[in-house]
Amino acid sequence: MKIFQSRSFKHKVKKFNKTEKKTLDNQILKIVEDPFIGVEKKGDLRGVYVYKFKLKTIQYLLSYRFSGDDLQLIMIGPHENYYRDLKNYLKAR
Repeated sequence: MKIFQSRSFKHKVKKFNKTEKKTLDNQILKIVEDPFIGVEKKGDLRGVYVYKFKLKTIQYLLSYRFSGDDLQLIMIGPHENYYRDLKNYLKAR
Protein backbone atom coordinates (compact mmCIF):
# COMPACT_ATOMS: atom_id res chain seq x y z
CA MET A 1 0.00 0.00 0.00
CA LYS A 2 1.40 3.36 -1.05
CA ILE A 3 0.49 6.57 0.74
CA PHE A 4 -0.05 9.74 -1.27
CA GLN A 5 -0.47 13.25 0.12
CA SER A 6 -2.53 15.97 -1.50
CA ARG A 7 -1.05 19.43 -1.94
CA SER A 8 -3.34 20.78 0.77
CA PHE A 9 -2.23 18.08 3.21
CA LYS A 10 1.48 18.74 2.57
CA HIS A 11 0.98 22.47 3.02
CA LYS A 12 -0.68 22.06 6.45
CA VAL A 13 1.85 19.49 7.69
CA LYS A 14 4.75 21.83 6.88
CA LYS A 15 3.50 24.13 9.64
CA PHE A 16 3.63 21.39 12.30
CA ASN A 17 6.58 21.15 14.68
CA LYS A 18 8.64 18.00 15.18
CA THR A 19 6.57 16.46 17.98
CA GLU A 20 3.30 17.16 16.16
CA LYS A 21 4.68 15.48 13.02
CA LYS A 22 5.68 12.44 15.06
CA THR A 23 2.17 12.19 16.55
CA LEU A 24 0.70 12.57 13.06
CA ASP A 25 2.93 9.77 11.74
CA ASN A 26 1.68 7.50 14.53
CA GLN A 27 -1.93 8.31 13.64
CA ILE A 28 -1.27 7.60 9.94
CA LEU A 29 0.23 4.23 10.92
CA LYS A 30 -2.99 3.44 12.81
CA ILE A 31 -4.94 4.20 9.63
CA VAL A 32 -2.64 1.95 7.58
CA GLU A 33 -3.10 -0.90 10.08
CA ASP A 34 -6.90 -0.52 10.14
CA PRO A 35 -8.07 1.48 7.08
CA PHE A 36 -11.68 1.58 8.29
CA ILE A 37 -10.82 3.21 11.63
CA GLY A 38 -12.24 6.49 10.32
CA VAL A 39 -15.91 7.22 9.68
CA GLU A 40 -17.07 7.08 6.06
CA LYS A 41 -18.96 10.20 5.06
CA LYS A 42 -22.20 10.35 3.09
CA GLY A 43 -23.64 12.57 0.40
CA ASP A 44 -21.15 14.89 -1.31
CA LEU A 45 -18.28 13.29 0.60
CA ARG A 46 -19.11 9.66 -0.24
CA GLY A 47 -15.96 7.53 -0.31
CA VAL A 48 -14.05 9.87 2.02
CA TYR A 49 -13.15 8.70 5.51
CA VAL A 50 -12.48 11.09 8.40
CA TYR A 51 -10.35 10.11 11.38
CA LYS A 52 -10.35 12.27 14.53
CA PHE A 53 -7.40 12.58 16.92
CA LYS A 54 -5.90 15.10 19.33
CA LEU A 55 -2.68 17.09 18.97
CA LYS A 56 -1.98 18.64 22.37
CA THR A 57 -5.44 20.01 23.27
CA ILE A 58 -6.84 20.53 19.77
CA GLN A 59 -8.91 17.88 18.03
CA TYR A 60 -7.80 17.41 14.42
CA LEU A 61 -9.63 15.72 11.59
CA LEU A 62 -7.74 13.81 8.93
CA SER A 63 -9.58 12.89 5.74
CA TYR A 64 -8.44 10.11 3.45
CA ARG A 65 -9.73 7.84 0.72
CA PHE A 66 -8.67 4.80 -1.21
CA SER A 67 -7.64 4.73 -4.84
CA GLY A 68 -7.16 1.09 -5.69
CA ASP A 69 -4.81 -0.34 -3.08
CA ASP A 70 -3.30 3.06 -2.31
CA LEU A 71 -4.19 5.50 0.46
CA GLN A 72 -4.62 9.18 -0.37
CA LEU A 73 -4.38 11.65 2.51
CA ILE A 74 -6.61 14.54 1.47
CA MET A 75 -6.76 17.13 4.22
CA ILE A 76 -5.97 17.78 7.88
CA GLY A 77 -7.16 20.53 10.19
CA PRO A 78 -9.22 21.50 13.23
CA HIS A 79 -12.99 21.02 13.14
CA GLU A 80 -13.89 24.67 12.45
CA ASN A 81 -15.06 24.95 8.81
CA TYR A 82 -13.34 21.63 8.04
CA TYR A 83 -16.14 19.99 6.10
CA ARG A 84 -16.88 23.15 4.12
CA ASP A 85 -13.22 23.41 3.10
CA LEU A 86 -13.08 19.70 2.30
CA LYS A 87 -16.11 19.93 0.01
CA ASN A 88 -14.62 22.96 -1.75
CA TYR A 89 -11.28 21.20 -2.19
CA LEU A 90 -12.86 18.06 -3.65
CA LYS A 91 -15.15 20.06 -5.91
CA ALA A 92 -12.18 21.99 -7.34
CA ARG A 93 -10.32 18.77 -8.20
